[in-house]
Amino acid sequence: MKLVSYLKDEHDQLAILVEGLLFDMEWVHPDLPNNMNMFLSYWSDYLVMAQLGELAVKEGHISQDKGIPYSSATVLAPVPFPSSCRDAYAFRQHVAAARLNRGVPMIAEFDQFPVFYFSNHHSIQGPGKIVCMPDHFDKLDFELEAAIVVCKQGRNIRAADAEDYIGGLMILNDMSARGLQMEEMLLNLGPAKGKDFSTVIGPCLVTLDELQPFEVPCKEGHTGRNWNLHMKCIVNGIKMSEGNLADMDWTFAEIIERASYGADLFPGDIIGSGTVGTGCLLELNGTGRLNDPGYTEQWLKEGDQVEMEIEAIGILDNSIVKEEDNFSIMALRKK
Repeated sequence: MKLVSYLKDEHDQLAILVEGLLFDMEWVHPDLPNNMNMFLSYWSDYLVMAQLGELAVKEGHISQDKGIPYSSATVLAPVPFPSSCRDAYAFRQHVAAARLNRGVPMIAEFDQFPVFYFSNHHSIQGPGKIVCMPDHFDKLDFELEAAIVVCKQGRNIRAADAEDYIGGLMILNDMSARGLQMEEMLLNLGPAKGKDFSTVIGPCLVTLDELQPFEVPCKEGHTGRNWNLHMKCIVNGIKMSEGNLADMDWTFAEIIERASYGADLFPGDIIGSGTVGTGCLLELNGTGRLNDPGYTEQWLKEGDQVEMEIEAIGILDNSIVKEEDNFSIMALRKK
């Protein structure tokens, strides 16, 4: 099942997506909530009701007249108001390439435990405009990822049990202002200002039952499941990145195990996979320079159209827009 949040009467409205049409939860089942946050709070009960409603739509028991075209809706992040946002570092290929491009060896600790950082959950957004300040355009980057949303509360969750806490998968674009990120991480803290202006998720939340045909075993020595889902990012009509979600070394189950150690996870918490190999301009530029000293770096700029796609999930479209404010915090450096 595909769950979509969209703007209706100035509020977020939860709907299911069936063959290009959005059906509000009131039509799917009268007892279902009309927003994602409430749906996640009682996930196990509501999911079954919603699935039965989806079946009723597909079998024609709910009129197509009740649906509105997805193409005409103002689509929001599937989880418009997440309770937190963590982003992990699960693809070895990306980490190894990024370190090689910097002239440093692969770090052994990557293979010992999964890591993540907290991002700004108040800057979560869906399809549409990504509004950037001047300093964000200093090496502005996309990051092609997937994400899960936690669907029930838990603490000290073991990886073997963790998939019961996964509501579904989404596309995630971890927008990155590399100039700000590199500046502050010289002090071994961050990425903070390099990341906190926008994190994009969408266009829908796909429940795990719909992704069952794509399940594949995880990497040897790991616990959990992976999904054989092709991923790509296109900028201004040109394919920049592609990979596969099955290439995750650390599984979402293992990331949940670490994230919940001594800490509560809550419905609505978002966890990103980290960048797939070749999935950002930082990595692509580094590889380009390594192979050709005359390589010209590429970064996102005002007016760019960024399109991310993950098989069986959908397409996440965004445009880069400049904020009407010339203020620069990088210019405030003390001499």
